[in-house]
Amino acid sequence: MKPVISIGAQDFTYIRSNHYFYIDKTGFIKEWWENGDIVTLITRPRRFGKTLNLSMLEAFFSNQYEDSWKLYEDLSIWEEERYRKLQGIYPVIFLSFAGIKGDTYETAREGMIQIIIDLYAKYRYLLQGDALNKQEKEYFDYIRPDMSDAVAAMSLHRLALCMNRYYGKKVLILLDEYDTPLQEAYVYGYWTKLSAFVRNIFNCTFKTNPYMERGLMTGITRISKESIFSDISNLEVVTTTSEKYETAFGFTEEEAAGALQAFGMADKLEKVRLWYDGFRFGNKKNIYNPWSITKYLDGKKFSPYWMNTSSNKLAGRLIQEGSADIKIAMEDLLADRSITVVLDEEIVFDQLDEDDDAIWSLLLASGYLKVDEVRQECEEDEIRYLLSLTNLEVKKEFRRMIRRWFKNTSTRYNDFVKALLADDVDYMNQYMNQVALKTFSSFDAGRKPSEETEPERFYHGFVLGLMTDLADQYRITSNRESGLGRYDVIMEPLDSRHNAVVMEFKVFHPAKEKELAETVKNALQQIRDKEYDTELTARGIPGERIRHYGFAFKGKQVLIG
Repeated sequence: MKPVISIGAQDFTYIRSNHYFYIDKTGFIKEWWENGDIVTLITRPRRFGKTLNLSMLEAFFSNQYEDSWKLYEDLSIWEEERYRKLQGIYPVIFLSFAGIKGDTYETAREGMIQIIIDLYAKYRYLLQGDALNKQEKEYFDYIRPDMSDAVAAMSLHRLALCMNRYYGKKVLILLDEYDTPLQEAYVYGYWTKLSAFVRNIFNCTFKTNPYMERGLMTGITRISKESIFSDISNLEVVTTTSEKYETAFGFTEEEAAGALQAFGMADKLEKVRLWYDGFRFGNKKNIYNPWSITKYLDGKKFSPYWMNTSSNKLAGRLIQEGSADIKIAMEDLLADRSITVVLDEEIVFDQLDEDDDAIWSLLLASGYLKVDEVRQECEEDEIRYLLSLTNLEVKKEFRRMIRRWFKNTSTRYNDFVKALLADDVDYMNQYMNQVALKTFSSFDAGRKPSEETEPERFYHGFVLGLMTDLADQYRITSNRESGLGRYDVIMEPLDSRHNAVVMEFKVFHPAKEKELAETVKNALQQIRDKEYDTELTARGIPGERIRHYGFAFKGKQVLIG
C-alpha cells in the first residue's frame, strides 16, 4: 500500500503516531549531540524540514512525553544503544517565531510576548511543590502582556532556571525560525528597534546560561553577529555552505528516488530533478526541495509549490530596487548563465541597500541560488562563488515576479512589445513614455535615485521585462562587449525569419545637445561607430535584418528613434 502524505504536518509526534509518510532524519539527533556544540544556529531555506527536525529533537529528548520511544523504534537512531538511554531524559523548551510577521514593531513585539506567556502557562505546574523558592514562583506573575523589555529579556533564562530546579537537570532550548520577525522588521522599516529587543532576549537566553544544557536555533539567514549575537561567543553557525548537517535537511537524491519508487512514480525522476533538485549544502549536491517533492507525490502535478508558499517580497524588492549591476546579473541568471560573486554569509540587513554581494548572500541563503563552483583566488585568499538559479521552479517564479512589477501597466507594456516587434516607432514612443512615467518612481527608482542613475536602473528593469515576455522568441542580453564597445541591449531572434534589434540608451546632456532628438541621433551614431552589430553578424544575421533604436532620456521623458 502506498504511504499517505499529511500535507503541512510539521509535528513529528503527529506524523509518526498516524504512520504518515516520513523520511528518516533521526541521524541528525546523533550528529548534533556528538558535535557537542553548546549553542548552534543552522540556516536553511524555508520549508526544508527545520520545524519538523526540531519537533523530532524535542520528542526524542523531552521528559514530558509518555512512551515517546515508540516513535523511534523502527528508525535509525534506535539502533544506537547509547541514544536509547538518552531518550526522554531532558527538560526541553521549544518555541517558534515562524508566525511573527507584523508590519509594525508593536505588533511583532506583542506576538513574541504572547509566545513567552504561552510557554509560562504550559509550565505552570512547576509552581507545585517546593522545588522553586518564593521569589522564583513570584516571577511567573511578571509574565503578562504589559511586561517590560527587561522582564521579556530574562524570561527564557528564568524559565530554564525553574525547569532546572524542578527536574534537577539542565534544559535543552530549541528556537525555530529565529529570523522571521527580523526579516519582516527590515521589510517594514522597524529593524533597529526589533533587533535591539531580540538581541537582549538572545543574550540572556544563550550567553553562558548555567541552566541550559544545549541550545539550537534555526532560520533562513545568518544575521550578523553585531546585530543580534554580539555577546554570544559560544555560537556555532552552520550555513548552507558548511559541511555539518549536509543531509539533515531536504531530501538527498537517494531519498527522493526512494520516495518516487514508493509511490509508483520512479519513471518521473528526471523531470522531478529538473524542477526540484539543485540545492547544495556543504559538499553535498543534489539536495531536493522536500515541500515540493511531497506536494508533487500527493498531487502528481508539476508546479512551483515551494515558491508559492511565500510572497518572496524581500527578494523581489531587493532586485526591483537594486542597481543596474544587480539587474544585469539577473539577466544572466534568467538566461541560464552563472554569476561570480564574493560572499559574506553573515547578512547585515543595514547594508542590503548598498552592497550587491549582500543581496546575493541573502538569495543563496534563501534557496533561490545554488553554488556551482567554489574558487579560491590567490590574491588575499579571496573565495569566489559561481552561482546560478537553483532549478526550474525558481526560474519560473522569478519570471512571474518580474511580470508582476509591470502589473499596473501590463497592457501598455505588452502593447509596447508588440509595437517593438512591428517596428512601429510612434506607438513605441507613446507607450514607453506612459510606462516610464508610471514606473520610474515605483518600479525602479531605487532608494537613493539620481538623475544619472535613474535611466540606467529603468532600462535594465525594462530589459528584464522583455526577457520574460520574449524569452521564447529572442535571446536578450545587455551591457556586453561587441565590436569596439559595450552595447546596451541586443535582441537576437531564435527564429531566423525575425529581425534582430540593437538598442542604445542615452541621457540628455544639455551642455552638448539642444533637444532629445539630438540625443537619439547620438545614440544611433554610437551603435554604428562602435560596431555593435558585430556579435549578430558573426552569428550569421545580415545587416539588413538588424534594426537600431536610440532611446533618449530627459527626466521621465523618453524619445525613441
